[in-house]
Amino acid sequence: MKVDWLIVGAGFTGSVLAERIASQLKQKVLLVEQRNHIGGNAYDYYDDQGVLVHQYGPHIFHTNAKYVWDYVAQFTEWRSYYHRVLAVVNGKPVPVPFNLNSLYALFPPNYADKLAQQLVEQYGFNVKVPILKIRESANGTDLKFLADYIYENIFHHYTFKQWGLKPEELAPSVTARVPIYVSRDDRYFQDEFQGLPKYGYTNLFRRLLNNKNIKVLLNTAYQEVIDEIQCQRVIFTGQIDEFFERMYGELPYRSLRFKSFYTEQEYKQPVATVNYPNEYAYTRITEFKHLTGQRVYGSAYIEEYPQPYKRDENIPYYPIPKEEYQALYKKYQAEIEKLKGRVLFAGRLADYQYYNMDQAVARALTLFQKVICKS
Repeated sequence: MKVDWLIVGAGFTGSVLAERIASQLKQKVLLVEQRNHIGGNAYDYYDDQGVLVHQYGPHIFHTNAKYVWDYVAQFTEWRSYYHRVLAVVNGKPVPVPFNLNSLYALFPPNYADKLAQQLVEQYGFNVKVPILKIRESANGTDLKFLADYIYENIFHHYTFKQWGLKPEELAPSVTARVPIYVSRDDRYFQDEFQGLPKYGYTNLFRRLLNNKNIKVLLNTAYQEVIDEIQCQRVIFTGQIDEFFERMYGELPYRSLRFKSFYTEQEYKQPVATVNYPNEYAYTRITEFKHLTGQRVYGSAYIEEYPQPYKRDENIPYYPIPKEEYQALYKKYQAEIEKLKGRVLFAGRLADYQYYNMDQAVARALTLFQKVICKS
């Protein structure tokens, strides 16, 4: 087969690049995907009871970049939605990220008033303050107690379950991102644009890839066809160490296992996602009708179990934020330079960097505009 571009991976990064090349440059693209569906980890489907289920865990699209929102909106209508998450702490449901409402869920009203007043006086209102900053600067005060409490009861054990590592073993940027939000806003995200595709992510991807210049090949590892495809250039969105045949060793990832349930209850829990930082082997339970707004009988939900990634056994979800692994990634990055642009790399696995969906779209649009269009 002869095409202009071979793109490996049909998630957001690969699919957006395929659409841009096909629609704007009118060039032919072969999109190869080793799974049996398009959409990557955003893939969703209707279960036997008619509930729209996110197979790989909850995906809420949120961004402050209007151009990203507007681009995706070409291929879907939006369902407006604000994500709210509760964490069970000492048996009590508490809004997270931790905010002023969380104080009153955990502590006696008078003490919650005192903590709230101190937070506002010290840091101002409607600001996010990293827990580590408070722990380091509030010695001997009520705020030091608060920061320690949140760190121990919400962050520490959840982090170990999620990553299999203690917080201090991860890159400092991880703990730096855990804030106390000095606000009454208990939405999980504060981005300007938030929502879900009205008819699901799979439908979005079908429309995105509906172009005569795009052919999609599923259930196929790129190694199976690379010698049979004549193409001018390649875009690779898979694991960078796999592309280079792990010449410097394997880059580690964390994976997930999901356990699915159906209940005849209208709803199992009050919000879409409830985190369990301290109890149970799973980290969270997500109930999908909260996300989709569907009116169907019963409800579907999943328990989410983090686990190590094992090649050929499960899916690599998260690059592990540890400095020694970034050093290993840089060795592979140096190999990219030797290819002199014949192969372009982008995406969470190829960049060994966690991207939200909007960041994956932005990465693809930027690569198209600044590199592909100018080459």
